Amino acid sequence: MNDTQIKHFRVMLNTMRVAISEQDDVAHDSQKTVQLDQQSVGRLSRMDAMQQQAMAKATQARRGQQSLRIIAAFSRMDEGEFGYCTECGEDIPLKRLELDPTLATCVSCASG
Repeated sequence: MNDTQIKHFRVMLNTMRVAISEQDDVAHDSQKTVQLDQQSVGRLSRMDAMQQQAMAKATQARRGQQSLRIIAAFSRMDEGEFGYCTECGEDIPLKRLELDPTLATCVSCASG
């Protein structure tokens, strides 16, 4: 992989990192403790609020995992290992990295 391609993927990863950070900022309020709304009395409204809170926390966890994959991809770039499968050492196709630059394995190793 040449320097131009590495720079391209670095920009993609930075863009992904910024987007995750912005999503975290927007979603912060939806993860707060559920308060009973006195105007909407009943268990259904509280259950709905708790379900929304659980979904927000699950989404946050997925963003956290994506952030870790981005950090790992930057680390592989710094070590000169980006674009190579961490399992078998073969090149990861550029089209696969274009879809998700955080991927660390080739298709063969990813499929088991």
